[in-house]
Amino acid sequence: MFRFLVTHSLRNRLFVLAAALALVVYGLFTISKLPVDVFPDLNKPTVTIMTEAEGFAPPEVEQLVSFPIETQMNGVPGVSRVRSVSGVGLSIVYVEFDWGTDIYRNRQQIAERLALVREQWPPNTMPQMGPISSIMGQILLIAVTGPEATPMEVRETADFVIRPRLLTIPGVAQVIPMGGEVRQFQVQPNTTRMAELGITHDQQMSVMGLANLPGQVCVLAVVAIVVATRKSNA
Repeated sequence: MFRFLVTHSLRNRLFVLAAALALVVYGLFTISKLPVDVFPDLNKPTVTIMTEAEGFAPPEVEQLVSFPIETQMNGVPGVSRVRSVSGVGLSIVYVEFDWGTDIYRNRQQIAERLALVREQWPPNTMPQMGPISSIMGQILLIAVTGPEATPMEVRETADFVIRPRLLTIPGVAQVIPMGGEVRQFQVQPNTTRMAELGITHDQQMSVMGLANLPGQVCVLAVVAIVVATRKSNA
């Protein structure tokens, strides 16, 4: 076979040179349009679903949060694999799609499926999708602790100090604080006194819906006391 190729190549020198020149030209044209990435994307299109479930142990998080989400995500078109990690008060579900799928369409499908299982989650749990990132750019969870700080102070530091500063760094897509104690303002009405003054529950809810700041809560409380005092004096 080798002797046959050499013999015919020597007999058809012009044809061999023309074929070699054509291959060189085609190779140069292909190289100029060849996509080259120094750090290629090594993972499939993946959507990360993170859920904070305060006060739940890992088995409870797996049973009440991770498992219902995994069950719904397995039926999404184009999903190749679903895996999850359940920890203390935290559930992370990774939904991997096939190569070539549109990541934005995948996130839309995930959001639609999450709306279907909203009633199955425990109270005060709201899953949220992570930012679009690759395996080359993910940063693991960072613990923020303080020897003398309370859990509420640590959470406020993470929300209002650390998170805004991290978001100013170029290339940081999202920072999601989890854990700690979130400051809450609770209103405990006196239903008997409200009934005497003719204040309904709907009126109270409409007023509290306007209170978005601590100062507004204090002002509304003072106004309610003044109104109640005037009505009682009358």
